[in-house]
Amino acid sequence: MPGTPYLEEEPRGLLTWPKLLKISIPIITAITAVAWWNDLLLEWGILLTVALTISFLTRR
Repeated sequence: MPGTPYLEEEPRGLLTWPKLLKISIPIITAITAVAWWNDLLLEWGILLTVALTISFLTRR
C-alpha cells in the first residue's frame, strides 16, 4: 500500500477504517431497521446524535 507507515504489514489488533466500517455499518443498519419497524426513528436519531457528539467531545 503506497504511503503506509508500516514496513511489511499493519500490526495485529490495529483497527483501521475498512475494518471499522465492516463492523459498524451492518450493526447500525440492523438497529435502524428495528427502530423503523417499531416507529422509533426519531428516538434512534436523537440517541445516535447524542452518542456521536459525546464521542467527538471526549476524543478532542
